[in-house]
Amino acid sequence: MNRRHFLGMAPGALLAGSIAAQTPEANDRSYIQPRTGVGPFHRTGTGKAPNIFLITADMVSPDLYHPDRPLSKHVKIPNIRSLMADGTFFSNAFCTVPLCAPSRASYLTGRYSYIQGNGERAPEGLETQLRATDTIFPEYLKASGYLTRQSGKGHVGTQKFLDAFGENDQPWDRWSPPVFDDEGFLAYQRSLGVKPQKYSREIVFRMQDRKTPGNSTGGWIVQEDGKPFPFEAHYSCYLAKRSVETLRSLLETENTGKHPIYHQLDIFDPHQPFSIPAGYEEREKELRSSMALPVSYEASRERDFKKAENEPEILDVYRKYWGIYDPQTLIDYRVAYILQMEVVDRAIGIFLDELRKQGLYEESLVIFTSDHGEMNGRRAMVDKGVYLYPDVLRVPFVVKPRGGSQKKVVSDSISLLDLSQTILDTAGIRPEAKFDGISLLPALAGRPVTRHGSLLFFGGWHVGVNFACGLQHRTPDGGHFLYAYNASSPNDEMYDMHSDDAVNLIDDPKYAPVREQMILALGEELQRDPRWIGFWAEFRVARYNSLPRTNGDMQLFTKPA
Repeated sequence: MNRRHFLGMAPGALLAGSIAAQTPEANDRSYIQPRTGVGPFHRTGTGKAPNIFLITADMVSPDLYHPDRPLSKHVKIPNIRSLMADGTFFSNAFCTVPLCAPSRASYLTGRYSYIQGNGERAPEGLETQLRATDTIFPEYLKASGYLTRQSGKGHVGTQKFLDAFGENDQPWDRWSPPVFDDEGFLAYQRSLGVKPQKYSREIVFRMQDRKTPGNSTGGWIVQEDGKPFPFEAHYSCYLAKRSVETLRSLLETENTGKHPIYHQLDIFDPHQPFSIPAGYEEREKELRSSMALPVSYEASRERDFKKAENEPEILDVYRKYWGIYDPQTLIDYRVAYILQMEVVDRAIGIFLDELRKQGLYEESLVIFTSDHGEMNGRRAMVDKGVYLYPDVLRVPFVVKPRGGSQKKVVSDSISLLDLSQTILDTAGIRPEAKFDGISLLPALAGRPVTRHGSLLFFGGWHVGVNFACGLQHRTPDGGHFLYAYNASSPNDEMYDMHSDDAVNLIDDPKYAPVREQMILALGEELQRDPRWIGFWAEFRVARYNSLPRTNGDMQLFTKPA
């Protein structure tokens, strides 16, 4: 290199050359933003990466899909079950926070989220959207050459979806679907000759006086002129068909053969408010003939819906908020919930059929999951909230890799945190960033799931305020338990994860040794990561008698050397 050439080089180029000389991996490093160096990652795969399709539903109770739940045997979801048969079902999959926005943020970033509530009920100052500086895993896919597209719900702000899926993406940042103001959907309905929906039968709970109408959870719909509302005009069907059209457009693009496809179909249903279209009348009769109420709901009725002795106060808040004083109304809810899930399955079938038609299904990675679970009437509550209970933490998690799975059911505990790492590992992408999840590809081949540390769960701000934290624990004899510490209550909780209608075991002497082990384990986890220092500051005071005596100043001021 002569002197003139050397002096003509930009300082950045000299620095880059110096770094490349010092770091062997620098030459194969790529970036989400090459100009700024944001989002460094490495490509680990060879050859063309597979197409990847992620399908999510919203608020899916284990009653609707889990083979261990008696009610699931009455649910007709052939498309989801076919995916389970072709892939691997993770029977103990959990979210990190049982709320839409925090949970979605965690599985999109692969990290426990700082978001602790949904935007609709959050006070001023509480973060409810992903920051512009965050990175969601589809951004890595896009930067590595994937054609990335998305249809449906976002609920973590729109900026990161635009970064990941392009400026034409239309993610809606709200908890419920825009069935009355999505212009594309309304135009689609008009093309079918269908008018907007209204309720023909509506499920409405009661206020605390048990007379005044309270929260509506939707119900059965007709067109605004009273005519039957067809499935084809339903929003979930619209999203599936929009995904089909997007896929067809990508396949018609001349460069598609050079680039793999990533598509994310985010369906709002079966989350309430329900919108049951025509065609499910006979199914409703079948379900009503066999529908029963949870044992814990009957126990709540016997107490006249008053708080149980060892319950945290937040559960009483939610019980009053929902006001399910009439058992027949809960029967209506549980029937409608199943029917709404069957609507979801039918919509998913439209998309899966297109994958098969296009010859993409067998050689693609297809994943189905949900953001969180649902109470479905237990403890006289529905929906989810800022409390930790097995049914709101459990999520469906089905992975169909290209070529099929060697392992059909994995019972090891996994988290939605693992979603991003599994997808990126499949795509042959290794980011340099820190993640809290792990790749599940080894589990598909029959190897055990191993991770450093425990899976943690958190609560925050929703209908009530309860900054809860907890973890799950397995015992040598096959036991599987959840421990929850509630910052808003003196009452802790402990549940058997195997139970169909779990009761609080925290005061049961039989489980005292397990309880003490879990308190110690949670204390260790909260100390291990500086993100949890706020939880640890209170937990070490509140559970002082169950924790080891250790020195430690929690004032957090800097002392002189």
